[in-house]
Amino acid sequence: MTTHVGGGQDATPGATTPGAPGLTTGEEPRLLAGRYRLDEQINTDAAGRQIWRGVDVILRRQVALVIRTPGGDAAAGMITAAVAVSRVVHPHLAGVYDAVDEGDQAYVVREWVPGVSLRDIVTESTLGPEHATMVAHAVAEAVSALHAAGIVHGNIHPGTVLVADDGRVVLADTRADATATADRDVRCVGGILYFSLTGHWPLPEGGGGLPDAARDGAGRPMPLRHVRAGVPRQLDAMATELLTPDVQAPPAAALAADLARLVSQGPDHYDDAGPIAFRADPGPEPRRRSGSKLLVGVTVLVLIAAIGIFVGNKLFSSSDDGGTPTTVTPTQAVETESPGRTIPLRADIVRIVDPKGNGSEVAGVERAVDGDESTGWPTEHYTRADFGGLKPGMGVLINLGTPTKIRNVEVTFSSGGVTTALLAGPNDPGNNDAGDLKISKFDKAGSAFKTVGQIQEDTNGPRVVFPVDLETQVLVVWIAKMPPDGTGKFQVAVQEITVTGE
Repeated sequence: MTTHVGGGQDATPGATTPGAPGLTTGEEPRLLAGRYRLDEQINTDAAGRQIWRGVDVILRRQVALVIRTPGGDAAAGMITAAVAVSRVVHPHLAGVYDAVDEGDQAYVVREWVPGVSLRDIVTESTLGPEHATMVAHAVAEAVSALHAAGIVHGNIHPGTVLVADDGRVVLADTRADATATADRDVRCVGGILYFSLTGHWPLPEGGGGLPDAARDGAGRPMPLRHVRAGVPRQLDAMATELLTPDVQAPPAAALAADLARLVSQGPDHYDDAGPIAFRADPGPEPRRRSGSKLLVGVTVLVLIAAIGIFVGNKLFSSSDDGGTPTTVTPTQAVETESPGRTIPLRADIVRIVDPKGNGSEVAGVERAVDGDESTGWPTEHYTRADFGGLKPGMGVLINLGTPTKIRNVEVTFSSGGVTTALLAGPNDPGNNDAGDLKISKFDKAGSAFKTVGQIQEDTNGPRVVFPVDLETQVLVVWIAKMPPDGTGKFQVAVQEITVTGE
């Protein structure tokens, strides 16, 4: 018996099984329900359902088919969810066209979304804060529309978030079961934001083979700003709240409203937009939908997947590089663009200054000047922010070889909350404990090393810019205090140092 009760492709990883029994006959594609031609199996999702690209031969349009074997009671949840979603029309939801239960198998026919999954995009290159916010906003809008209709999605993960060729972000493949809740849907939006920025899945379920997020001693995902430099405080706070089970999840509409506010303000204001306040009532003014700005942003995401990370980095570098937010605190420099020329920094001209150290932390300093903010030189973990009280601090020394005119020094740490200073001196007093102690006594009477500008205390963001105007041979990025690492200890990494001169 065949029952009709009436798209985008779920890119969840799984084993592909072309030509599954009952779906094709010989070399000729078979028509399901007399109208849906199966052209190509795309994937098998985590639930064992096959995802096919096909054609509705009556309406002459491409469709996606999600096929489950067997049908009947085993497929009842899938069919019920499809029927409910078919009544919701929303720009960020894949449209459902038909649902059929044939007993031995059941299938849902839905919109085919030509494009790429968020999973595949982020596997190539993580997103910057602006684009990650746009994607999370689109997903939150879709979830809000479902919840308003009394529907729980139950299957939100990077494989069911699709970025279409036209720039539209689409949530597909509703699959609510008995354990699905609206609360989890909302927390999954936080998971999408976290994954977009880090490439790691922070929730205990739904990863489908994705890399797991780094976790603290209590098993909680590490805060975004401890995982990746340059994440604005607003996004870090939002993701932390959404991913903390002890914190009540907001209504989907309130989350969508807050994300809409961030999208409309733009990344320059992410750190000064005020505390996250998920509003149950977004107010009389209608929520902004992800319009032209989102369209432009996610079209860039498609380009990343299509033509490679190198071009993607070029496209993002002017406004959304994912590692250097353009907002700095009042105690930091207000310049956001470095004048002059960038001075090449090589591994052989940098070293670690470690007074009273045992040499265990000096390796890997070259990663602080390799031009890649995803790598860095880390300190060890200490029991106190001031290096456990064991030493006055640590630093990265840069010996330029000859006196050089310096205009700007930019440092990206792994997170904010650092107390740091820029030091300058005429020469390296020696790569030994005595020489390092001389550097640590900067600004003291008789010391050759002086601070350049102000000491930056408890920085609001990971990026610090020191605008300077001096001629010197040696620079030292000095660290006096470190932020907590989420495990009850303290640690920081220097992700990148850029020096600009004349």
